[in-house]
Amino acid sequence: MDFASVRIITDDLDGLVAFYELVLNAPASRPAPVFAEFRTRAGALAIGSTATVAMLGEAAPRPGSNASVILEFVVADVDAEFARIESRLREVVLAPTTMPWGNRSALFRDPDGNLVNLFSRPVE
Repeated sequence: MDFASVRIITDDLDGLVAFYELVLNAPASRPAPVFAEFRTRAGALAIGSTATVAMLGEAAPRPGSNASVILEFVVADVDAEFARIESRLREVVLAPTTMPWGNRSALFRDPDGNLVNLFSRPVE
């Protein structure tokens, strides 16, 4: 079994896709008007409108209600990436900081309130 993706369900597909295009510095693939995807070597970040889960009824994910998941992206230079996007962020949770375990991290929220961590591992 291989990990495939994490999918965020949103009420504002175009806005969230534009945000992650900025953060990831890459265009999204848009195979359908209600779905977008960013593929990486490790897996994908998918973004779907509520229409993609409507058939689940009351069991469908609720946009903007995540309080337990952090989306994490490994980058070569946390400080440079943070500086590139900082002026476009609505909520910075943690400016670039070296964590006690050695990672350098910057945490912020996407427009739907999901927590995002850009981090680099310590040089060995």
